[in-house]
Amino acid sequence: MDNTLIQQALETQIKPKPIAEDIKVKYCLYARKSTESEERQVLSIDSQIKEMLSIAERENLNIIDIRRESLSAKDSGQRPVFKELLEDIKRGRFNGILTWAPDRLSRNGGDLGSIVDLMDQKLLVEIRTHVQVFTNSPNEKFLLMILGSQAKLENDNRGINVKRGLRMKCEMGLWPTCAPTVISMCVMKTEDAL
Repeated sequence: MDNTLIQQALETQIKPKPIAEDIKVKYCLYARKSTESEERQVLSIDSQIKEMLSIAERENLNIIDIRRESLSAKDSGQRPVFKELLEDIKRGRFNGILTWAPDRLSRNGGDLGSIVDLMDQKLLVEIRTHVQVFTNSPNEKFLLMILGSQAKLENDNRGINVKRGLRMKCEMGLWPTCAPTVISMCVMKTEDAL
């Protein structure tokens, strides 16, 4: 068979697919620190926002809103700002999340599942962190789920490790917390007498 005929047959079978118009991603920048205490992690939220705004400017990202939250992501459904963010994605206000790292979004299976469900429904088209982008591709969602599960594992292990450390202190004859003061000892004795 002539090479020209083969080439023509291939050209008629393999036509380049038209490039789909890119979806315009409307981001919500979500910054979270794990505690409500002002003295702990005081710069965490501001530094996350500063870094992510720098990335957004450099990459010309369309940020619609910035959300801040000072609550742990250990338990599912306990963060009002995060819940509102998910609802706004369902309503179509945003279709992308810009955040420092996946563990800022979730450290539990329930919230992680909600995020992946929104991606499966094509309501959430992209999550962008300072080093990675997650879209609705199977491999990227799988990686997102691994990183979210890793954050949950860290949380679960933290509790175990703290208890182990406290037991060790007790075995060594040390107080696992601050030693009681004379005043608190008097209060405890008074309470025992009642």
